[in-house]
Amino acid sequence: MEGYFNVLAVILKTTNDAPWANEFESIELSCLIESISTNDPRIEWKKIKDGEPSYVYFEKKISGDLEGRARIREPATLVITNATRSDSASYRCEVTAPIDQKTFDEILINLVIRVKPVVPKCAVPKSVPVGKAAELRCVEDEGFPKSQYQWFRNKEEIPDDPKTSPKFFNSSYMLNAETGTLKFSAVRKDDSGEYFCRAKNDAGHSECGPQTMEVYNINIAGIILGVLVVVVVLLCITVGICCAYKRGYFVSQKQTGNNYKAPAKGDGVDYVRTEDEGDFRHKSSFVI
Repeated sequence: MEGYFNVLAVILKTTNDAPWANEFESIELSCLIESISTNDPRIEWKKIKDGEPSYVYFEKKISGDLEGRARIREPATLVITNATRSDSASYRCEVTAPIDQKTFDEILINLVIRVKPVVPKCAVPKSVPVGKAAELRCVEDEGFPKSQYQWFRNKEEIPDDPKTSPKFFNSSYMLNAETGTLKFSAVRKDDSGEYFCRAKNDAGHSECGPQTMEVYNINIAGIILGVLVVVVVLLCITVGICCAYKRGYFVSQKQTGNNYKAPAKGDGVDYVRTEDEGDFRHKSSFVI
């Protein structure tokens, strides 16, 4: 009886319900019809992304965003050529067989398209004084799955724990492979060198170009001498200004204009010009 039921039932299976491929490669989503009685079953494929289904194979035609990039391999396997990152989704193979007693079956397949990281953006300080903190950053946001990061100094990989390597034993830093940051709490002269970062995932890796970080000693004597020179210069300027004030170089010149007085007129004398005279003559005035 069980064998008879199988003959009358459409049953599907797959060889891989979680396939993956690198971007731009081909990938097949296997949908095998294990048993069926209907000669011409209806086969459909749906892509489910963010909970929304859409047809990619309907009425014996590739449709949707797989049009021109996919084909059906008999009886129901979906082959995607030139896969892209947007193809990462769940796909459902549905087969309807009207003549069979069990007329419908489906299989869900989860596809992941892996994307190689692009060249990461790296930030390395050019120069840092001995004993100061320093942070090196590395980031890229194209890779899928999310990239992990490695740092290198003079072409040698920097270990997560400096105590595990004789060359980095005396260094004091924290390396975060998830975020790509390399933080020195206090740099040493030995930390000078060429640094570069590598972003990697299952699809491959990419690196930024090397950048030099120089660690230099602080010239304490030079700093003190510079401060003393500035103090002496300021002192000389102050003394010069005080001497100038004492000698009157900064006295206001307004007094010269304010002290000028016009000549007083002679008492009892008016200066009058007559029409017949070409010049002035004076006459006496009497005050009563």
